[in-house]
Amino acid sequence: MDGWTAVLGFAAGLLISVVTAPVGVSGAVFLLPVQVSVLGVPSPAVTPTNLLYNVVAGPGALLRHHRNGGLRGPLTRLLVLGTVPGVVAGAVIRVFAVPGPSVFRLLIAVLLLPLGGWLCLRTLHRAARTRGPGREPSPRSITRLALAVGVAGGIYGIGGGSLLGPILVGRGMPVAKVAPAALAATFATSVVGAGTYALLALTVTGDIAPYWTLGVACGLGGLCGGYLGAHLQPRLPETALRLLLGVLALSIGGLYAVQILR
Repeated sequence: MDGWTAVLGFAAGLLISVVTAPVGVSGAVFLLPVQVSVLGVPSPAVTPTNLLYNVVAGPGALLRHHRNGGLRGPLTRLLVLGTVPGVVAGAVIRVFAVPGPSVFRLLIAVLLLPLGGWLCLRTLHRAARTRGPGREPSPRSITRLALAVGVAGGIYGIGGGSLLGPILVGRGMPVAKVAPAALAATFATSVVGAGTYALLALTVTGDIAPYWTLGVACGLGGLCGGYLGAHLQPRLPETALRLLLGVLALSIGGLYAVQILR
């Protein structure tokens, strides 16, 4: 990897994380197609490289949330307990069951299109709602959800926070409570997931190990952007950010869906 690729990775991680960190998303869900289409990271190495990004970028936003007291409470523990074993299972599935690029693009479209639609619809109809917030899910339901999302995150390389955030907020939990916990779960699962891929690379041939230099470069950008995004969270319009995330997810998912149909 040349120096220009590292600079592009740093810039991409910085810009994406500034926008996504305020709503509890590390930005890996949007960085992944940049790595595949722009930076040329092959499959399945792109998944552990994306997890490595989360490992390096995560402490920035988490430090800010820790100073604000956002990491206290049981939600963080419940999410980590579910997503950590899930990401290990997802990594094994990713390496041995779905290594092909066509299947990988399909997974991207299947995950991002519903996520983007969910974010956009919930944002656009939020002002029209007359009832109060919905009943929060039980601790057991949260752990089960986290386990399922951890598996998907291990396959996709996103840590799971980008899926947990909108689902939990849609179930009635406040963003200020969900965002720090989702980022903490993303960080924990990314550490475990990246380690799992590194171990699998010792037993399986092919591009399975992360691209370390690029992952660190993107992560350093995310480290700076995540801290700034978490700092700006109380000052940014939540509706506009959520709508932007939904549009981005729909655009990326739609792009990969078109590539599959060609």
